[in-house]
Amino acid sequence: MQYTKLPLSVEEQISKLEKRGLRFCNKSLSTKYLQNISYYRLRAFTYPFQNNMDNADHEFVRDDIDFMDVIDLYVFDKRLRSLVFSEIEKIEVAVRTKLSLYYSLSKNDALWYENENIYKSPIKFQKIISDIKSDVDRSDEDFIKHYRQKYDTPLMPPSWMTLEVVSFGVLSRLYKELIPSVEKRSIANQFGIGDEKIFANWLHAFNNLRNCCAHHSRIWNRRFLVQIKLPYNTTSAFIPRKKIAKIRNNKLFAMLSAIKYIVDIISPDNSFKTNLIQLLNQPNRLLSLKEMGFPPDWETLPVWK
Repeated sequence: MQYTKLPLSVEEQISKLEKRGLRFCNKSLSTKYLQNISYYRLRAFTYPFQNNMDNADHEFVRDDIDFMDVIDLYVFDKRLRSLVFSEIEKIEVAVRTKLSLYYSLSKNDALWYENENIYKSPIKFQKIISDIKSDVDRSDEDFIKHYRQKYDTPLMPPSWMTLEVVSFGVLSRLYKELIPSVEKRSIANQFGIGDEKIFANWLHAFNNLRNCCAHHSRIWNRRFLVQIKLPYNTTSAFIPRKKIAKIRNNKLFAMLSAIKYIVDIISPDNSFKTNLIQLLNQPNRLLSLKEMGFPPDWETLPVWK
């Protein structure tokens, strides 16, 4: 099938949305928004309120929605992404620190990450090393430049430099592909997780969520491709076993609970819950906590108390 849709001016976009049932109480202000936030980007926030069946014209299923309600939901998602991104940053920095510290001291080797014997697969080892080298080569950090200017060998910097500049995705894969060991378990334990496979899954899920935030993708009612595994046994209070089965692990609430759990361990005086509740309590006609996977009693769960 050939794509035949023609581009629409902002005025035509408004007219099209009006015909579908969206209200525009302030067309002048709406025009300014559409000149700076694309019609297609906002489509992600109108989609849940439209008839999207085959052969339908995407008419709105409610007749009380104004364009500014959509903007309110868009702004909420933007602020939520900012909050989540900030909390994941804390986790990312802590993982970089502990991974380098534990393995460097245990192996007594600044370049332990180049040892193929500590990885599960030679093929994946080669891919990880290639990605690490690429990230280091792209880095414009002064400490990397200084190392390259001062030292000829070894070619790669020590892990406490290298792991500071690799992407979170590479860091996540690095941890996952390390063979089971005292060091690997100890790192997971430092984050309150007894199972290193669960912790590897959390890092993968956090990286996926982080990338959504970094690329300005909607997270409000998203179904995440990387489903987070919720453990029954944790060193600190998390979610009771009987409640875990009722939580959708491809929705944001499951992610937020895991983030909250770890941030409480590495940053006990954090304000994540306070900031989240403040954001959730702001007036927003279209916001549904259910769409993010929040259970009705979410604030009573141990991790959120």
